[in-house]
Amino acid sequence: MNERFFQLPEKKQSAVINAGFRIFSQYSYRKSPVSEIAAEAGISKSLLFYYFRNKKELYLFLCKYSVEVTQQELLRQKCYDNSDFFDVFLSGLRVKVQLMKRYPELAMFQLKAFYEKDSELRPEINKLIGEYSGFDNQAEMLRLDKDNFKEGLDLEMMYWDMYYASEGYLLEKLQSNDIDPDQMEKDFTRMIGFWRSLYSKEKR
Repeated sequence: MNERFFQLPEKKQSAVINAGFRIFSQYSYRKSPVSEIAAEAGISKSLLFYYFRNKKELYLFLCKYSVEVTQQELLRQKCYDNSDFFDVFLSGLRVKVQLMKRYPELAMFQLKAFYEKDSELRPEINKLIGEYSGFDNQAEMLRLDKDNFKEGLDLEMMYWDMYYASEGYLLEKLQSNDIDPDQMEKDFTRMIGFWRSLYSKEKR
C-alpha cells in the first residue's frame, strides 16, 4: 500500500504528511478539506488521490505513520530499556516533544485521532492504536512493578492520572500555540519528579 507515495522524494513526502497532520488536526475527519492538504503540500488534489485512493486511506495512512514513527523513535532511543517506570515515562514524553521539531502537528493529530468518533474510522483506528494504548498494554513495557511503589497504591489509577495530566498539558500547549520544546521538556521533568515523590516507595 502507498508504494507510489514512498517513491516521492523524502522532502515531498514530509510536506504531504505534515499538511495532512495539520488539516486533520484543525477539523473533524468529515470536515477536513483534502484540497487544503494538497495545496499546502504543493501538489494537486488529483495527484494526492493518485497516491491515496480516497480521504479515508490518507487518514488511516497518517494514523499508522504517526504510531510507527513514534514507536521507532522510542525504540531507537531505547526508552524501554530503563528499569525505572518514571524514567521510562519521561523518556516517552521527551520523544513526543522531539518529534514536534520534525512533525509540528503530529501530537495534536494523534490526540484528535484518538478521540475521533466517525463510525467509518473508529474500528480501524482502534486496531492501529490499540496495541500501544491503555494500561494493560503499557504496564509491562513501562516497568510497572508494584514492589517499587507505595504499599496499596492502585497502579492503574496512577497510570491514568499521569497519562491524562501529561496529555492535558500537551493539549493546552498545542491549542495555545505555545510550543517551546526545551521548556516543555523542563516542565515534564518537573511533573515526573512530583509524581515520583508522590507514588514511589521511600528508599531506606
